[in-house]
Amino acid sequence: MPELPEVEIVRQSLNRQVKNRKIISIQVNNRNLRLKVPKDFEQIFKNAIIEKIQRKSKYLILVFNNHLYCVIHLGMSGTLHFMGLKKKTTNLSFYGSQSLPKKHNHIIFRFKNFKLIYNDPRRFGFFKILDNKKDYLKFFTRIGPEAISKDFNKIYLSKILKNRTKNIKNLLLDQKLVSGLGNIYVNEILYQAKVNPFKKSHLIELNEIKRIVKYSKIILNKAINFGGSSIRDFKGITGKSGNFQSEFKVYDREEKRCSRYNCSGLIRRKIISNRSTFMCTVCQK
Repeated sequence: MPELPEVEIVRQSLNRQVKNRKIISIQVNNRNLRLKVPKDFEQIFKNAIIEKIQRKSKYLILVFNNHLYCVIHLGMSGTLHFMGLKKKTTNLSFYGSQSLPKKHNHIIFRFKNFKLIYNDPRRFGFFKILDNKKDYLKFFTRIGPEAISKDFNKIYLSKILKNRTKNIKNLLLDQKLVSGLGNIYVNEILYQAKVNPFKKSHLIELNEIKRIVKYSKIILNKAINFGGSSIRDFKGITGKSGNFQSEFKVYDREEKRCSRYNCSGLIRRKIISNRSTFMCTVCQK
């Protein structure tokens, strides 16, 4: 699943291409996504102009001139593609592919000179219409502060860790408490913070809290600057792959030496809640 940096790269790509553009028409081929696409979806946004493209956590938000909002979540396999007049496609989503099987093209937005295609083999993504700003704000009360934001600080993290017995990795993955993080970046953050991912949340010490907050912001910002992590052919609008995977210190480095200068540890792969967890045998004891 795309994490905050990859969704931000998609937002930037959309912002360059569709901001202030009018949707000429919409074609819905399959309404059975994670949330059913409304029957009037095509009519609601026909001739509407996209004024802004925003992001909150792992969600994209299209803001229209008719005061409507369309919240998009890419799910596990959702991808967005631009198709120009010469039929060439540019993938700007996380789990991309050089091919574009038509049977998974569920929604097609037609603009004057190009199409924006939503392709999703597993159909875990969704498009949700919000009628006004009140509903928009209410929708996002369900998620915690972004790990990249100023609201995610040592005071907030100390508060949510208190009296919680779940391990620190699962807590950071809980979108209701901290939003935007997924398995890749939590692995990297806990490694840099020298925190054992199995450690119970209420046992995390203040110096560890400070490091988790610090490296959450450093790693996420760096990942955005690197264009995201291209695990499965993620590309931005320019066709360039993200390159943060070259900066991984622990993720997918099983049995390799710890990258810290003075550490003799090995990276081990363990399982927490059915997710691969990578940690140093020495740094993260």
